[in-house]
Amino acid sequence: MLNGSGIKIFSGTSHPELAEIIARRLGLTLGKASVTKSSIGETDVCIFESVREDDVYIINTGSDKPTSVNTSLMEMCIMIHACKIASSKRITAVMPLFPYARQDKKDKSRAPITAKLVANMLVKAGCDHLITMDLHASQIQGFFDVPVDNVRENLYAEPSAILYIRTHFNLQNVVIVSPDAGGAKRATSIADRLGVDFALFHKERKKANEVSRMVLVGHVKDKIAILVDDMADTCGTLCLAAHHLSEAGVQTVDGRPQVFAIVTHGILSGNALKNVEESALEKLIVTNTLPQGENQRMCTKIEVIDIGNVLGEVIRRSHYGESVSKLFHEVPY
Repeated sequence: MLNGSGIKIFSGTSHPELAEIIARRLGLTLGKASVTKSSIGETDVCIFESVREDDVYIINTGSDKPTSVNTSLMEMCIMIHACKIASSKRITAVMPLFPYARQDKKDKSRAPITAKLVANMLVKAGCDHLITMDLHASQIQGFFDVPVDNVRENLYAEPSAILYIRTHFNLQNVVIVSPDAGGAKRATSIADRLGVDFALFHKERKKANEVSRMVLVGHVKDKIAILVDDMADTCGTLCLAAHHLSEAGVQTVDGRPQVFAIVTHGILSGNALKNVEESALEKLIVTNTLPQGENQRMCTKIEVIDIGNVLGEVIRRSHYGESVSKLFHEVPY
């Protein structure tokens, strides 16, 4: 809990529900601000209370709607700038899903490194600190010239996932599975801390978001298979992995293969919900870094883990200058 002295929390329009959860965790109310669009589509921001010499936290995630990603980013930049020129002491951007995180490298001729551009935009606007969750690539932290608390390397959604697995499954029958080689480090970390087996898929792509072949490496027969990943977009990889795990002889209950997936960011674009509903997945567990209410109404297999308390504790520790390393391994109460 905070006493409210010297700290202000504001929310953009992308995920006000998460902002409210974080504010309640801290015993605060959200700062008074207005974020609207003009008749020609320009973002208009008004801060209705003094932020002079305050420690300001602005919460706005990358949007789950393709048309709103750029809007969320512009809202964040404009709100940062508004607080900066109003003499805030320090401004922290809280972006649970960092926009353009998958555009983190120059993988073909004349390709932009858009994640670096976004980092430059935030810092130039006046951002002094970034709090994000499970960056797609940890090296994005190096794009910033200001401190970055990344919930993968620093805060991690991992403790929340581990807590969920411990409380919902018999660990003697669990195997953690990475849907690709790139996620092996994440999956092995979780498997090691749970003391369970690990498996992974080697996958080949014809093009982005289209997997041509997957080969399972590891033993899953008669086990509860739990796929772990940083984000679920079209869910093609997860659904194909679930199908292969089902064929590999995972444990079944009433004829249903016990294949679960736990991901940090449930983007769920395109036909993702339909794909999940019709897949061999028993359940897709996502965190609320993005709004999931509508997705849950449209797909019965979606379950949400609340990470608002984790982000709230990070803000509290950041404000008081405390270490956040404890949160690498524990979920705050």
